[in-house]
Amino acid sequence: MNSIKETNFNFKNQTGFYKGKVRDVYTIGNHLLMVASDRISAFDVVLPRAIPFKGQVLNQIAAKNLEATRDIVPNWLIAVPDPNVSFGHLCNTFPVEMVVRGYLAGHAWREYKAGKRSVCGVSLPDGLKENDKLPTPIITPTTKAHVGHDEDISREDILAKELVEENKYVELERIALELFNRGTEMALKNGLILVDTKYEFGEKEGEIFLIDEIHTPDSSRYFYAEQYQENQDKGLPQKQLSKEFVREWLIANNFQGKDGQVIPEMTDEKVEEISNRYIELFEKVTGEKFKKKQSKNILKRMETNIKSFLKNI
Repeated sequence: MNSIKETNFNFKNQTGFYKGKVRDVYTIGNHLLMVASDRISAFDVVLPRAIPFKGQVLNQIAAKNLEATRDIVPNWLIAVPDPNVSFGHLCNTFPVEMVVRGYLAGHAWREYKAGKRSVCGVSLPDGLKENDKLPTPIITPTTKAHVGHDEDISREDILAKELVEENKYVELERIALELFNRGTEMALKNGLILVDTKYEFGEKEGEIFLIDEIHTPDSSRYFYAEQYQENQDKGLPQKQLSKEFVREWLIANNFQGKDGQVIPEMTDEKVEEISNRYIELFEKVTGEKFKKKQSKNILKRMETNIKSFLKNI
């Protein structure tokens, strides 16, 4: 299956290039052009095979949700010149990611199960089970690492280390919770529960902007609402629409990104399964049918669309 593992474009007025875990980011003047590749990462490690249509899924979900939240906070997105590409404002990035959790799942559950009753300085009550709803959504920030693992950090440490000014950090918390509430409402309309998610923010001319992606399967976790309570009551696992199923497959095959561990083989069948799960998530999250943008040469298609777009700005 055709997929995009990396790009190496050279555009007019391009002044910089950065390759992230999933996105290739081109700086063009005071704007960013962000290509959502089909790379997939887990435990902060890029896996060896790309997943067809994953980049298109991420880019289109993010664009839809950025448009749906502009009334809460300005965001970086200006245009989507290709199904895999977004173009927008270059912002000064805050060096923390705002992780909002409404349920005890994923990393927070693993910490809780290990006996911890505080995550990023936020206290959690005794007696919770995996995937239980929390009394109120909590914010568990992480540092934003360009290389290696993001690290948990508390609000107090962020302020003590002066990573973000206090008045701005308080505003980031307010916006993050408001975005989470909006995402929760949007998910429920499509029969889903937004379990947890992360937001990234930047500044442009002193104004806070939401940047990067929002409410995608790479940045968020979803449960099916209809089955949730019954599964909790019976102690059954929740069916998830997120990247967690990839992490669970890796854990079951003795890989968590630690030194000396070997990534398990990604067969054609496993790649197709992951691709299908991403498409399923797109359709559930958006309520729309996914239209596969198939091309004999995806890179050529992207380059043509981008150059045509850039001519007109």
